[in-house]
Amino acid sequence: MTAPILAVTGLKREADLLASHGLIVVPGGGDSAGLARKLETAFLTHHPRGVVSVGLGGALSPELAVGDWVVGDAVVEASTRWITDARWARALVTALSSAHLGSIAASDTMVVDATAKADLRTATRAIAVDMESHVAARFASAHGLPLAVLRVISDGADRALPKAAQAGMKKDGGMDILAVLKSLALDPRQLPALIRTGREAEVAFRKLDLLRSYHLVGGPGIGDADLRHLLVDLL
Repeated sequence: MTAPILAVTGLKREADLLASHGLIVVPGGGDSAGLARKLETAFLTHHPRGVVSVGLGGALSPELAVGDWVVGDAVVEASTRWITDARWARALVTALSSAHLGSIAASDTMVVDATAKADLRTATRAIAVDMESHVAARFASAHGLPLAVLRVISDGADRALPKAAQAGMKKDGGMDILAVLKSLALDPRQLPALIRTGREAEVAFRKLDLLRSYHLVGGPGIGDADLRHLLVDLL
């Protein structure tokens, strides 16, 4: 039996969209330490052959729009830079012809406004950011596993996330509706921004769900057996 690929996500909803692809999906929920422990458990249980960080991400580059695909060629955290598997990155870019290739910045917390996004882009030269890829990269490096990063942009570089949205993620990747409502009660002026954030996230979730409809095995540049398995499992 072929060893599986571990898919690292943030939210349970992302995990649910990907579960049908035969991946072993591990949601982080914004808890980097907890995600690292889950990955070690999954390693011992499933003996994976590779790791893919997949799900929603925030734009750092103003050239990226909501719904754009981003394929990571590296993951950057402070002075540490992990290079993704070049073959997998090329295969994903070939398969998703509109995808943007570039570095992914790491953050243990949400990068919530345009100023913070611009500062992070200046510091890292990354084009997008998420809260899981650095954990996935560190894990893959420690175990000698190939790494791929595939993200869909859910908020633009000029967007600020309201506090209610920041409060809405549980450590298990679920949504904390009570925390969102409490934040709204404290500051109802957030409501328009929260609605906009939700609408833009829905665009990204729909794009992520399109992975179900791709049939990419045998496509241009995809000949390696591991790449075929990656695209069968992921796409």
